[in-house]
Amino acid sequence: MSLFHLILVAIIQGITEFLPISSSGHLILLPSLTGLDDQGQAIDVAVHVGTLGAVVLYFWSDVKQAIAGVPQALTGRTDTPQARLALGLIVATIPTVIVGLLLYLTGLSAAMRSVAVIGWTMLGFGLLLYWMDQKGQQTKEAGDWGLRDAVIMGLWQVLALIPGTSRSGITITGARQLGYTREDGARIAMLMSIPTILASGVLLSVDVVREANTELAKDGAIAAVFAFVSALLALTLMMRLLRSVSFTPYVIYRVILGIILLVIAYS
Repeated sequence: MSLFHLILVAIIQGITEFLPISSSGHLILLPSLTGLDDQGQAIDVAVHVGTLGAVVLYFWSDVKQAIAGVPQALTGRTDTPQARLALGLIVATIPTVIVGLLLYLTGLSAAMRSVAVIGWTMLGFGLLLYWMDQKGQQTKEAGDWGLRDAVIMGLWQVLALIPGTSRSGITITGARQLGYTREDGARIAMLMSIPTILASGVLLSVDVVREANTELAKDGAIAAVFAFVSALLALTLMMRLLRSVSFTPYVIYRVILGIILLVIAYS
């Protein structure tokens, strides 16, 4: 891959992974709309590693608490905030892992990679985010996140397996529906992304190992670095803006892009 192509893929992944506008949708659209070759699974894994590093660094204090709570959560103890956070993240990830594995094994995940599907999900789930954001209460904070809400948000997250939905967007939609503040809802959604990205990275790595070579490893390292930097900048900007701005700007972008894609798909 050319350096320009690598940087382009990395920046697109980095910016769109945590903004509620769908990273997978944009990466699928890149070769479809530009004529560039598909970047392949190895680069997909690399940019996911980069974005994973960004979210772990940004929320490091929360990540440390979750790691500390894992041993307690695995033994059934939920009497500390650390254990409750760890258990919530584990429970919220399970539905996506199960359904994602089924879609991967049956080939349905590849079948949904089309401009029409992305257009509809970009438009429909964008409008749903707007509805929940405008109608949802803001009475809950991150500390209120319990097992029930983890299960509900985990089920919302399953929808992100449809290209164009946006993992962050749909989990934020679920958080707003449950009454979490915009900032804390986004915070929970970002923390939920960590085990999900890990799980998807492991799944993709199965195929990547077979084709690993020095040149591919070098390209992956470059892509990971640029994805890390762009993701960290995008995440920092979004979290700061949420203190004073709603999700409406992202919805407007999704609606416009969704309509354009539907016109392309059906023309």
